[in-house]
Amino acid sequence: MENRKPVLGVTMGDPASIGPEVAVKALLDSKVYEVCNPVLVGEADVFEQAIAFCGLDLKINRISKIADAKFEKGIADVFDLNYMNIADLKMGEITAEAGDVAFRTVVKNIELALAGEIDGTVTGPINKESIQKAGHVFAGHTEIYAHFTNTKKYGMLLVEENLRVIHVSTHVSLRQACDLVKKDRILDTISLIDHACKKLGVINPKIGVAGLNPHASDGGLFGWEEEQEILPAVQEALKRGFNVEGPIPADTLFPKAIGGVYDGCVAMYHDQGHIPFKTVGFNWDQSKGQMKSVRGVNITLGLPIIRTSVDHGTAMEIAGRGIASPDAMVLAIEYAAKLHKNKQDNQ
Repeated sequence: MENRKPVLGVTMGDPASIGPEVAVKALLDSKVYEVCNPVLVGEADVFEQAIAFCGLDLKINRISKIADAKFEKGIADVFDLNYMNIADLKMGEITAEAGDVAFRTVVKNIELALAGEIDGTVTGPINKESIQKAGHVFAGHTEIYAHFTNTKKYGMLLVEENLRVIHVSTHVSLRQACDLVKKDRILDTISLIDHACKKLGVINPKIGVAGLNPHASDGGLFGWEEEQEILPAVQEALKRGFNVEGPIPADTLFPKAIGGVYDGCVAMYHDQGHIPFKTVGFNWDQSKGQMKSVRGVNITLGLPIIRTSVDHGTAMEIAGRGIASPDAMVLAIEYAAKLHKNKQDNQ
């Protein structure tokens, strides 16, 4: 099959957040048009407002069909959904109206990908509270994508340079997360990250599996999950041919992974994986009292379509001020393009 630049649908996220801002700013990065043909998906008026308060030299091309996109730098092709009146938008506020538009935008992007009209999807940040207020009972993007693509086995992969992290559980309470540390679930997670690393170009990836308890329980002194669930999963994974080690104390695993010892890490729960990841990718400017760089990409594994995302939140406190960093959005677009290229190369 002929290699070509993929068409990627980039959502605005919550319209009251920094999502529209980072999306339009990303289109000014020269790397974006080198690797893909981006189409913004959402409200054209909202994107136009973001362009205005950021003072960007960018024109809007409103479209209702992907075929009408121009794919020219300096012109933002917007698949205009026209779900809301911009006069009703309250920047920086969590509302059911904004949550409903954000949710419907994500669903439309999924539909475009499933129909083959776009080659992959990239998502801006949504606010879980506003989504819930709108009556959409989903914990986040990952669960929305799984539902609307009818995917049963899926995972969240975080990527920032050498660090690649997947979780055995994500958006559940810590009490529930401990209960989900089971051999079969860990095995599925190992398989997902091994496959993902290979899709990203890593040959025979070395996977490190974290323990749940401090010091990976120190031989049973601080818990039993390592001996009864995690170690059996690692042993079974080795039998199946995976290059895997564990359980490894989390405070040892992640520094070694950042140093290149491991190509992928299996975290047992949300914060165990997210904290080291964001420590690497998020950089705070103390003098300005704001983030100077926000990097890191979230990739949903197991789906029939490509989905990458920024791994930062809606940052409502700075929405509309024009100071949000587009770094993570540019990276998310680059990774979606890379996943598409690897998919083409292997067909």
